[in-house]
Amino acid sequence: MVDEISPSFRNIILALNEGKIIAYPTEAVFGLGCDPDNDKAVRKLLLLKQRSWKKGLILIAGDYKQLTPYIDDNKLTNLQKEMMLSTGSEAITWVVPARKDIPKWLTGKFDSLAVRITNFELIKKLCFLYGKPLISTSANLNGLSPCRTKEEVIAQFNGQVSVLEGSVGGRKNPSEIRDIMTGHLYRKG
Repeated sequence: MVDEISPSFRNIILALNEGKIIAYPTEAVFGLGCDPDNDKAVRKLLLLKQRSWKKGLILIAGDYKQLTPYIDDNKLTNLQKEMMLSTGSEAITWVVPARKDIPKWLTGKFDSLAVRITNFELIKKLCFLYGKPLISTSANLNGLSPCRTKEEVIAQFNGQVSVLEGSVGGRKNPSEIRDIMTGHLYRKG
């Protein structure tokens, strides 16, 4: 399947398989990501971002099925699952119950996990080609604004990440973050 895709996607899939950090356009800004199950890659990403593992990370997925190895599906009602699936073009990251057996670097100091099912075609395609969700955090160094172009990613990260070709979507702000169990709004989108 990798042979049937564009060189940009092929390079990104190879980078993920090699445990590298990638940058990719999202609904509003470029995101940084890696394989969520590769501890060395996640540690590299946290070091690059100067981000504490205790904060946890966001997983971005092409569909709900990709998230089931990470979330405690049994604690979600059908209505809550429907909410996660019906966000349409809105970019909503949901804080959901996490499975107890997933790596702590994903949940940080919490028993929950932040997840987003995207309708943004570039990421959706990337997640399906890779066969699983990806870590998703804004592409910016500590204290700098998130990157909105490939050129900004290259300038801030000086070749330390592989970049997926493409443009960000039309959203002005990063995703809203909301608790699926309580409705609490952590970050306005």
